[in-house]
Amino acid sequence: MPITSLNIDSFLEKAQNHPVFDVRSPGEYLHAHIPGAVSLPLFSDEERTVIGTTYKQVNRESAIKIGLDYFGPKMRSMVETVEKHTESLSENRSNFTPAPKPVVLVHCWRGGMRSGAVAWLLDLYGFEVYLLQGGYKAFRNKVLDTFRKDYSLKIIGGYTGSGKTYILQKLSEKGFQTVDLEHLASHRGSALGGINLPPQPSQEMFENLLAIELLKLNPASDIFLEDESRRIGQLNIPGDFYEKMSPSPLYFLNVPFEKRLDFLVSEYGIMPQEALSDSLTRIKKRLGGLEEKNAQQHLAEGNIKECFRILLRYYDKFYKKDLEHKQEVGIPTVLIETQDMNLKENTNLIISKL
Repeated sequence: MPITSLNIDSFLEKAQNHPVFDVRSPGEYLHAHIPGAVSLPLFSDEERTVIGTTYKQVNRESAIKIGLDYFGPKMRSMVETVEKHTESLSENRSNFTPAPKPVVLVHCWRGGMRSGAVAWLLDLYGFEVYLLQGGYKAFRNKVLDTFRKDYSLKIIGGYTGSGKTYILQKLSEKGFQTVDLEHLASHRGSALGGINLPPQPSQEMFENLLAIELLKLNPASDIFLEDESRRIGQLNIPGDFYEKMSPSPLYFLNVPFEKRLDFLVSEYGIMPQEALSDSLTRIKKRLGGLEEKNAQQHLAEGNIKECFRILLRYYDKFYKKDLEHKQEVGIPTVLIETQDMNLKENTNLIISKL
């Protein structure tokens, strides 16, 4: 079967059941890639630099010859890597579709010589190969277009410690469409948000992850998200998408202060003291020197609750100001009063207000 080129929509549809191999350099892949794609670099970062320099300073033909020198010794190992991966998928993935010839999808940066060379090799060996027209660049265009779509968004709000992330999980369990931005960003959004979590992805990778989540959903049906500022840790929610979030209906949980404080202590109190102290230091200017000093003192004495009480008062001021602003500018806001942290009941309260 000849190698088939697919547009980005057909490529992503086929990728739901078949492996995607990214033949760009390791550095390109590490920076950002199609979620779920497997790195199968044709050239190392250093080799790619040599080829690029030769192309610019000498000529195209010389660059291709150098590329062939690098490619030749890798052919067998690349085939075996793909072979092992497809065999592993057939054994472990219930949605993996068996075929007389294993199906693989391949892409590089622009759908040029790198993916073409690897596709030729895999086709020669016996794989059924599909190429992405326009390469990773086409995927990035799809990502950016995804943020420009119209969505029916519902925002779950509330003061810090209201259990908003868990409410999202409960809504998902009940069959509602949700997107957990903090999970995708690997950050909980507050000064303590990065503790005990994996490093945040690059901005580009965060956008890729978000776009793939949105593409799974029906944009005409309600999608629930947690109320966020545009910045989550070191990452920004894409501007086009954030502009759609901002005016969307807000369901604001008003949980009593002491209940939220107890919840925060149970969530963050077991975290390393040094990490908590570093987080307090980072917001010293915003918190105020005296308040930061008092919080650090409570932390050093093992009095986590009083330390977090200071933090919670600080964050409540900002949430209150933001809530008042949204009401002033006419954003549809539903205030939901609740007396405790019963996540199941609070989820049902939100559903009852839809």
